[in-house]
Amino acid sequence: MTQTLFEQLGGETRLREIIDTFIDRVFVDRMIGFFFRNADSNRIKEMEYQLTARFLGADVDYQGRPLDEVHAKHPIMGGQFARRLQILQETLQDYQVPQAVRDAWIQHSESLRPLITRDAGSDCDPIRAREKVHQGRPQ
Repeated sequence: MTQTLFEQLGGETRLREIIDTFIDRVFVDRMIGFFFRNADSNRIKEMEYQLTARFLGADVDYQGRPLDEVHAKHPIMGGQFARRLQILQETLQDYQVPQAVRDAWIQHSESLRPLITRDAGSDCDPIRAREKVHQGRPQ
Protein backbone atom coordinates (compact mmCIF):
# COMPACT_ATOMS: atom_id res chain seq x y z
CA MET A 1 0.00 0.00 0.00
CA THR A 2 1.40 3.38 -1.03
CA GLN A 3 1.75 6.12 1.58
CA THR A 4 0.03 9.44 1.00
CA LEU A 5 2.15 12.57 0.85
CA PHE A 6 0.65 13.42 4.25
CA GLU A 7 2.00 10.16 5.68
CA GLN A 8 5.37 10.63 3.95
CA LEU A 9 5.61 14.04 5.60
CA GLY A 10 5.01 12.57 9.05
CA GLY A 11 1.31 13.18 9.66
CA GLU A 12 -0.61 15.77 11.62
CA THR A 13 1.95 16.70 14.27
CA ARG A 14 4.69 17.26 11.70
CA LEU A 15 2.45 19.22 9.32
CA ARG A 16 1.17 21.47 12.12
CA GLU A 17 4.75 22.19 13.19
CA ILE A 18 5.71 23.17 9.65
CA ILE A 19 2.57 25.28 9.16
CA ASP A 20 3.11 27.08 12.49
CA THR A 21 6.64 28.07 11.50
CA PHE A 22 5.61 29.01 7.98
CA ILE A 23 2.72 31.24 9.05
CA ASP A 24 4.82 32.85 11.80
CA ARG A 25 7.40 33.74 9.13
CA VAL A 26 4.72 35.12 6.80
CA PHE A 27 3.26 37.31 9.57
CA VAL A 28 6.60 39.01 10.29
CA ASP A 29 7.83 39.26 6.72
CA ARG A 30 8.56 42.83 5.61
CA MET A 31 7.12 42.37 2.13
CA ILE A 32 3.85 40.60 2.91
CA GLY A 33 3.36 40.62 6.68
CA PHE A 34 1.25 43.79 6.55
CA PHE A 35 -1.53 41.81 4.85
CA PHE A 36 -1.93 39.92 8.14
CA ARG A 37 -1.73 42.77 10.66
CA ASN A 38 -5.40 42.36 11.63
CA ALA A 39 -5.60 38.60 11.07
CA ASP A 40 -5.91 35.88 13.69
CA SER A 41 -2.75 33.81 13.26
CA ASN A 42 -4.30 30.76 14.93
CA ARG A 43 -7.19 30.81 12.48
CA ILE A 44 -4.84 31.26 9.52
CA LYS A 45 -2.73 28.36 10.77
CA GLU A 46 -5.77 26.13 11.09
CA MET A 47 -7.10 27.01 7.63
CA GLU A 48 -3.64 26.49 6.12
CA TYR A 49 -3.37 23.16 7.92
CA GLN A 50 -6.77 21.97 6.66
CA LEU A 51 -6.11 23.06 3.09
CA THR A 52 -2.65 21.51 2.98
CA ALA A 53 -3.54 18.31 4.84
CA ARG A 54 -6.42 17.70 2.45
CA PHE A 55 -4.18 18.23 -0.57
CA LEU A 56 -1.52 15.92 0.85
CA GLY A 57 -4.04 13.12 1.23
CA ALA A 58 -5.28 13.36 4.81
CA ASP A 59 -8.92 12.76 5.63
CA VAL A 60 -9.40 16.39 6.65
CA ASP A 61 -12.05 18.79 5.39
CA TYR A 62 -11.23 22.40 4.61
CA GLN A 63 -13.68 24.51 6.64
CA GLY A 64 -12.67 27.91 5.30
CA ARG A 65 -14.26 30.13 2.69
CA PRO A 66 -13.27 29.74 -0.97
CA LEU A 67 -9.75 31.09 -1.54
CA ASP A 68 -10.76 33.51 -4.28
CA GLU A 69 -13.42 35.01 -2.00
CA VAL A 70 -11.01 35.35 0.95
CA HIS A 71 -8.32 37.06 -1.10
CA ALA A 72 -10.54 39.24 -3.34
CA LYS A 73 -10.36 42.30 -1.08
CA HIS A 74 -6.55 42.27 -0.95
CA PRO A 75 -4.54 43.84 -3.80
CA ILE A 76 -2.02 40.98 -3.87
CA MET A 77 0.65 41.44 -6.52
CA GLY A 78 2.55 38.69 -8.29
CA GLY A 79 5.74 39.51 -6.39
CA GLN A 80 3.93 39.23 -3.09
CA PHE A 81 2.53 35.85 -4.09
CA ALA A 82 6.06 34.82 -5.10
CA ARG A 83 7.40 35.99 -1.72
CA ARG A 84 4.92 33.78 0.15
CA LEU A 85 5.96 30.87 -2.08
CA GLN A 86 9.63 31.60 -1.30
CA ILE A 87 8.93 31.58 2.45
CA LEU A 88 7.14 28.25 2.02
CA GLN A 89 10.07 26.80 0.06
CA GLU A 90 12.54 27.93 2.71
CA THR A 91 10.41 26.51 5.50
CA LEU A 92 10.05 23.15 3.76
CA GLN A 93 13.79 23.06 3.19
CA ASP A 94 14.51 23.95 6.83
CA TYR A 95 12.28 21.07 7.94
CA GLN A 96 13.96 18.73 5.45
CA VAL A 97 10.63 17.79 3.92
CA PRO A 98 11.07 14.90 1.46
CA GLN A 99 11.64 16.22 -2.06
CA ALA A 100 8.54 14.53 -3.53
CA VAL A 101 6.33 16.13 -0.87
CA ARG A 102 8.07 19.49 -1.25
CA ASP A 103 7.69 19.51 -5.04
CA ALA A 104 4.00 18.54 -4.88
CA TRP A 105 3.27 21.14 -2.18
CA ILE A 106 4.98 23.96 -4.09
CA GLN A 107 3.33 22.96 -7.36
CA HIS A 108 -0.07 22.87 -5.66
CA SER A 109 0.53 26.29 -4.09
CA GLU A 110 1.50 27.67 -7.48
CA SER A 111 -1.68 26.20 -9.00
CA LEU A 112 -3.71 28.32 -6.57
CA ARG A 113 -2.22 31.57 -7.91
CA PRO A 114 -5.30 32.49 -10.04
CA LEU A 115 -7.44 32.33 -6.89
CA ILE A 116 -5.10 34.64 -4.97
CA THR A 117 -3.93 37.20 -7.54
CA ARG A 118 -4.65 38.11 -11.13
CA ASP A 119 -0.93 38.73 -11.70
CA ALA A 120 0.49 35.77 -13.58
CA GLY A 121 4.11 36.83 -13.07
CA SER A 122 6.22 37.80 -10.11
CA ASP A 123 6.14 41.55 -10.61
CA CYS A 124 5.26 43.84 -7.76
CA ASP A 125 4.26 47.30 -8.94
CA PRO A 126 3.51 49.51 -5.89
CA ILE A 127 1.75 52.17 -7.96
CA ARG A 128 -0.63 49.61 -9.43
CA ALA A 129 -1.18 48.14 -5.95
CA ARG A 130 -2.24 51.56 -4.62
CA GLU A 131 -4.58 52.00 -7.59
CA LYS A 132 -6.16 48.61 -6.86
CA VAL A 133 -6.70 49.59 -3.22
CA HIS A 134 -8.35 52.88 -4.20
CA GLN A 135 -10.55 51.16 -6.79
CA GLY A 136 -11.96 48.93 -4.05
CA ARG A 137 -12.98 51.83 -1.79
CA PRO A 138 -16.38 53.49 -1.97
CA GLN A 139 -16.27 57.02 -3.35
